[in-house]
Order: sequence, then structure tokens, then C-alpha cells
Amino acid sequence: MKIRHCVEKSNVENSLLVRDPLKIRHAIVKFGRISSLSGLIDPKSHLNLDYPLHLVKNCIISEKFELDSTIEISNGGFIFAIVNPNSYQHYGKYDYTQNLQNMIESVKKLRNMNVNTTTNIDEHKIKSSYTCTPDKVNNNTAKID
Repeated sequence: MKIRHCVEKSNVENSLLVRDPLKIRHAIVKFGRISSLSGLIDPKSHLNLDYPLHLVKNCIISEKFELDSTIEISNGGFIFAIVNPNSYQHYGKYDYTQNLQNMIESVKKLRNMNVNTTTNIDEHKIKSSYTCTPDKVNNNTAKID
């Protein structure tokens, strides 16, 4: 699985230059279609001349930023749009490791929020012949009614 920088076709000039580099996203492609899509890139890491290790230079081109959207492909493979060199700026020192740790913590929090919101069960709507109340469990006298 390779994560690629991706841009929408509507954000690419005829000369294959990216119009607005702030509208680049990360995508995973399977069978010529987007199978996973992230949020927009962070310019402090992707367009930062002071952090050249992760500069976005080229992007695959998708029809739209939607799952299952097609990717522009020629006989030679993906068609790439190029980020205009004028798009890069000096944003200053960037701590990629700290940013990655912050992102991981944010994802964990989001996952925990989703788990908590999707697992709320209304006990009164459960239809079961098994009845077990906390007092029966604590006394080890839980029984099937």
C-alpha cells in the first residue's frame, strides 16, 4: 500500500501544474480508483522550504475527491500534476515527529469518541430471555428467567 499525494482534476491547469497546492490530499489507490482519502495536507510540512524532506513535488490526479473516483492514467502509468515551485514558502523549523505524535493522539481520541457514541445501548429495547441485574451479578446469583 502506497500513500500518494493527490489533487482533483479541477485543480490542475492544462500545463499539468497544480493551481492551489493547499487543496492536495493523501490518497490510497487500488485498481485505478481512490480506496482511501485523508484530509488536506499541512503546508508547514508539505510546502515548507525549511523542511525539504517532505515537499510535495507531484500529485496523482483524481476525477474528484471521493472514494472510488478514477485516477488519470496513461499507457505509461499515472499522470502527475506538478506543484509550481512558487508555491513553496519558508514556514520555519518543523518538528515532524511531534506533529505525527499529535496526529496519532488525535486519531485515538476520535476513535474513542466514535466507540462511545456508537455503543450506547438502550437497555429497555433489548429483547432477551436472559435477565441479569448488577445485584444478581455481585451476589453470583445471576439466573436465566
